[in-house]
Amino acid sequence: MATSIDRSAVQAAENVWLMAQRQLDEVATLIGLSDAIHLYLRQPKRVLEVSVPVRMDEGRFSMFTGFRVQHNMSRGPAKGGIRFHPDVTLDEVKALAMWMTWKCALVNIPFGGAKGGVICDPKAMSMQELEHLTRRFTSEISIIIGPEKDIPAPDVYTTPQIMAWIMDTYSMQKGYSIPGVVTGKPIAIGGSLGRDKATARGCLYVTNEAMKVRNIPIEGARVAIQGFGNAGMHAAELMAEDGYTICAVSDSRGGVANAKGLDVRGLVAHKQETGSVVGFGGGEKISNKDVLEYDCEVLVPAALEKVITAENAPRIRAKIIAEAANGPTLPEADAILHDRGIMVLPDILANAGGVTVSYFEWVQDLQENFWEEDEINARLKHKMTRAFRETYEQATRHNVHMRTGAYAVAVNRVAEATKLRGLYP
Repeated sequence: MATSIDRSAVQAAENVWLMAQRQLDEVATLIGLSDAIHLYLRQPKRVLEVSVPVRMDEGRFSMFTGFRVQHNMSRGPAKGGIRFHPDVTLDEVKALAMWMTWKCALVNIPFGGAKGGVICDPKAMSMQELEHLTRRFTSEISIIIGPEKDIPAPDVYTTPQIMAWIMDTYSMQKGYSIPGVVTGKPIAIGGSLGRDKATARGCLYVTNEAMKVRNIPIEGARVAIQGFGNAGMHAAELMAEDGYTICAVSDSRGGVANAKGLDVRGLVAHKQETGSVVGFGGGEKISNKDVLEYDCEVLVPAALEKVITAENAPRIRAKIIAEAANGPTLPEADAILHDRGIMVLPDILANAGGVTVSYFEWVQDLQENFWEEDEINARLKHKMTRAFRETYEQATRHNVHMRTGAYAVAVNRVAEATKLRGLYP
């Protein structure tokens, strides 16, 4: 194939962008993607890197670097979160933008993929410094965002408040309120009901479908969750309500486990009070590594990328892995898990609830007509369960793991739109 590039597993493990491209390469062969469209989809449409000067509280200026990447817009305006993190890289943002393209296509919403990030340590910044950073970054990327062009959303260490600052900054530049420029906003300024738990709820819906096809009873099924931020915490709450037993959780500082089940309400209260699950009295101390290998029916990686590797995949004991995080599993680990009979619900499926309800929020903003939460959750369940069925059908038909099945659905949709639109001029 014209696009074939010899890359080692080590290279892919070190560079998440190479990993994302490699995933595309593998499915391109499976579905017979033309070389021309394959080449087109391997690269982002647009990459913007900006310098972000910020006046800090003590009066000095600090310089930060930010990115906004638009991978593909063949199916509609670009959509994707913005993360504030000290380890943000351009290659990471490019990979996340590509994954957003596939995610939106898989759940069949009319968006392309984008992503943004700023290299910073938000934990070391005051609220005023974060506001200055957010507003300056917004002004720098405002040339390519907008409700009809590119709609940002929350991601790692960004919040509804940060989305409010983005919306206000963009609106002030235009001279009138434009709530549809961003999603994940507070309800008071055009946010959607159900958005805060959407990623976790979508993860629950597809996990329930996987439990059905694997004939595993939900009641009492043991769950381990790595990452106890927005997605992980809400996943624990919703899964516990549905009958699952949450046995192990962790965050960046460490974890806690109890084979008989953790008190989720108490754990959430402890996290909100102390900032960590570490020290919770209802279980024993456990490491992030041990959470991944905990004896359970369902493992939910809800932290950062590349945590399930060829090294630890043989020791994972879960029967189903639901990727609430983006890119937690390396390609070599996918193959090992598939050979061991472990079903991986890939990130572009398992955490697509967030972007799906973001789409609902965007539609509500444009129509100035807001829906009740029950309607939002019902619409979300319909889209997530349909996406699971389409993914499972493709995986079964081609005898491949679920990630490749999901990519087969998503890449075909993007390729069809790209082919129909053609090249201009």
